[in-house]
Amino acid sequence: MALIVQKYGGTSVGSIERIRNVAKRIVKTYDQGHDVVVVLSAMSGVTDNLITMAHQASKVPDKRELDVLMSTGEQTTIALMAMTLHDMNYPAASLLGFQADILTDNMATKARIMSIGADRIKTLISEKKIVIIAGFQGIDSEGNITTLGRGGSDTSAVAIAAAIKADTCEIYTDVDGVYTTDPRICEKARKLKQISYDEMLEMASLGAKVLQIRSVGFAKKFNVPIHVRSSFNEEEGTMVVGEDSGMEQLVVSGITLDKNEARLTLRKVPDQPGVSSKVFTPLADAGIQVDMIIQNTRSGGETDLTFTVNKSDFEQAKRIAENVVKNIGGEEVMVADDIAKVSVIGVGMKNHAGVAATMFSALASENINIRMISTSEIRISCVIDERYAELAVRVLHKAFNLDKI
Repeated sequence: MALIVQKYGGTSVGSIERIRNVAKRIVKTYDQGHDVVVVLSAMSGVTDNLITMAHQASKVPDKRELDVLMSTGEQTTIALMAMTLHDMNYPAASLLGFQADILTDNMATKARIMSIGADRIKTLISEKKIVIIAGFQGIDSEGNITTLGRGGSDTSAVAIAAAIKADTCEIYTDVDGVYTTDPRICEKARKLKQISYDEMLEMASLGAKVLQIRSVGFAKKFNVPIHVRSSFNEEEGTMVVGEDSGMEQLVVSGITLDKNEARLTLRKVPDQPGVSSKVFTPLADAGIQVDMIIQNTRSGGETDLTFTVNKSDFEQAKRIAENVVKNIGGEEVMVADDIAKVSVIGVGMKNHAGVAATMFSALASENINIRMISTSEIRISCVIDERYAELAVRVLHKAFNLDKI
């Protein structure tokens, strides 16, 4: 029999009726003889409502107290689930993040897990109890409640699975697996049976919202198999596994789209050592993550430096960039927030030539201009005008024969 971690998202536990349905799925696994640890998100909409109330109470809520407030969403859900299981005559015990000894750093509202002391969880498992753990939260070294940021329950689940050496981590959500692209954009999108950790990491980082990127990183580091599946049906989902698991490798396995980026160009900055550091250090100090970077050298010892950031950081990044340009003697900062990033992803790209040519030709066939290009061993990303975003996805999906998987 196996040790299984099951994680259920907010829509899966969005009402008492849905909690009962999830409880039935949990006990079905338990009745098969498996040990079961369950990680739950807050009910859908609850975290957003809590954040709204926080901003009604304070224009700039204290982040420590915001963590205290947001953690109550998961506390409600795990208590209700444990009560439901007790009512069904099954042994269950709920644990908050700190009770499960999930230790994080002290970065309020976006903490990172440092370690998990799994002794209490293992003790409850040995007592044949169904352990219900609050996702999304932990505790720092000073005893403060912390939260892990959006999608943090996925990270909690995979980290717990790694800590207790679970056989698999099942991520239940409102979709039934990982698709070749967003089915809402391309009706010919197909569900993948398997995908590698690296491909899933790229997809998660490039806009696919099936799994939180940090959870995939944990899974890869500790070799935890993830089964992404729907909590609303019994169908098999998508297994996220290592490349050496015998999976069939497609040249390109997926197309992703991210409309949540903005572009900044610092024009005519000095082309000399140390300038890039002066640009990107204050951005890093402000917690702003930079994505794509391109430098175009001009004559006369000047260069243009272009990079992209998340739209939520756009205004702050613009202010920082303008200040930097002024200090280093650049000309101006040009910005654009009407862009999108479309990417092709596949571990098979490592062994096949011509992927870039196929991508560029497909976009050119629809007169879609490429503004920026970024590559990795298994990914090619292009920044294009946002108005062509969904067309680009459909064109690329067809160009790489993903319609026929």
